[in-house]
Amino acid sequence: MCGIVAYVGHREAAPLIIKGLKRLEYRGYDSSGIALLNSNGLKVYKKKGKVKDLENELRDKELSATIGIGHTRWATHGEPNDVNAHPHYSNSGRFAIIHNGIIENYASIKQSLLNKGYTFQSQTDTEVLVNFVEDIQKNKKCSLEEAVRIALHEVVGAYAIVIMDAENPTQLIAARKGSPLVIGIGDDEFFFASDATPIIEYTKDVVYLDDYEIAVVKDNELTVKNLSNEEIDPYIQTVELELEAIEKGGYEHFMLKEIFEQPRSIADSMRGRINTEDATLVLGGLGSYLDKIAKTKRIVIVACGTSWHAGLVGEYLFEELARINVEVEYASEFRYRNPIIKEGDIVIAISQSGETADTMAALELAKSKGAIILGVCNVVGSSIARITHAGVYTHAGPEIGVASTKAFTAQVTVLSLIAIAVAQKKGTISNELYRELIFGLDAIPSKVEKILKNAEKVKDISKLFTFASNFIFLGRGLNFPVALEGALKLKEISYIHAEGYPAAEMKHGPIALIDEDMPVVFIATKDSSYEKIVSNIQEVKARKGRVIAIVTEGDNLIPNMVDFTIEVPRTNELLSPILTSIPLQLISYYIAVLRGRNVDQPRNLAKSVTVE
Repeated sequence: MCGIVAYVGHREAAPLIIKGLKRLEYRGYDSSGIALLNSNGLKVYKKKGKVKDLENELRDKELSATIGIGHTRWATHGEPNDVNAHPHYSNSGRFAIIHNGIIENYASIKQSLLNKGYTFQSQTDTEVLVNFVEDIQKNKKCSLEEAVRIALHEVVGAYAIVIMDAENPTQLIAARKGSPLVIGIGDDEFFFASDATPIIEYTKDVVYLDDYEIAVVKDNELTVKNLSNEEIDPYIQTVELELEAIEKGGYEHFMLKEIFEQPRSIADSMRGRINTEDATLVLGGLGSYLDKIAKTKRIVIVACGTSWHAGLVGEYLFEELARINVEVEYASEFRYRNPIIKEGDIVIAISQSGETADTMAALELAKSKGAIILGVCNVVGSSIARITHAGVYTHAGPEIGVASTKAFTAQVTVLSLIAIAVAQKKGTISNELYRELIFGLDAIPSKVEKILKNAEKVKDISKLFTFASNFIFLGRGLNFPVALEGALKLKEISYIHAEGYPAAEMKHGPIALIDEDMPVVFIATKDSSYEKIVSNIQEVKARKGRVIAIVTEGDNLIPNMVDFTIEVPRTNELLSPILTSIPLQLISYYIAVLRGRNVDQPRNLAKSVTVE
């Protein structure tokens, strides 16, 4: 949940690192810092707040150096302030460290170091770790690399770290367990980062570190070893990511850009997978596992946040089309109980980043019980993509805004593809419905584009609800998870309390909240639950609730019953969540902007949750 950037080579390190921190600021923005090593020694500069606050702090400082480390923090241990910001010195000042993750046994290590006379300036587990490394290095009179290896055998928790040594001006040492770390390889230069976005401007050649691996760069050479000190031949990959994809491209916010990118991102998630000329569907990422999915009696979907909502849509799709029993679990709960998992069960993990800590732990648990584990994620080369037996990339492209938008619609699109493919393999779908869904999916991008052309109308409606204190989102069937997602988006970026419910459950409690001050958003498209939704709307209007309805184009009944309507094009009911989610994203965005919120970096949230 923090952002790491480091560099060693022939360039000026400071501007490169600052630029990289700005690109990683979506991962953590409570504070930031940089450490540089030059003829004046090892210097650390850090500041509470955004990277721009750090930039102001660095003015008039001597920053010339060709080696450095930088960090953006999302606070875990200790409140956000200058002292708790990274990097952290060791007591002697010889070592500096940046760290993403949590060292769970830091308290006992800290007490041991206190007993030896060490002092601590911050409240962080990270400062404990760098002093632990220093203590090992001094007492065992070993190299820094060996001290890091010994220390990592002792610590419990998750980490991605990079350490500098004031006595070795060409050396950086990095390691990871449970938190992502990628190394960029240039011409006599090396880059370290939490993901590839700070690196691609300089090189497309990268190495993704695996858990329990240590990377040492010294004198323009890279060595990768495991914790047993066995050398590993690093696998160099080419990153397929263009610089333009991580820039705002003229939009006010990344979130708005990503909402408007959805016609393309949805199309990219289907590209090369469906062919309307002969109505075929091919998912090469699943390979022989498609047969295993078709034969299973049980699918368990594990995910967190927005990905969990996509999984709920997937549950409806798999059960309706493939007639397979599906359970959708919060990964954070699944991993801490004793779930019943049998050999032959299929466990599907959904994660935008492919690095979500709870989801990865849930996969490892399922794998240990003999399940077949599959991944649906966006980031090529991510941890989930590497540990699963097979999977399908969403190909949504980089998502910088903390509140997920295009990742959600791409996940639902991919889950639709998988469910259709499995249903065809099992023979539980008619040829007529199969063709309808293939052609329906192919038409989705243009229909999303049509919705986005009416964004100004959504903005005008949103203006009237800027000062609301509460919202309720209601949907039925496949659009119940969309109601949950709509409520989550509004909460995340506007800080308005919002709840999503199945529309029929309104009478079992939430209806008590309805009055003239309560906005209620109904997803009321023409589907198998249409008449029921109409009745639910009438119940809300009878209690003076203010209703915004997402309706199918041409509906002439509901618009006469509600306060506001937003139209979406007609599509097969099974595909409707992709369309109905778009207006809810826009409502959340416009309300948040009108309330003066930082929609790309909402308070207390980070994009990639890589710690528990």
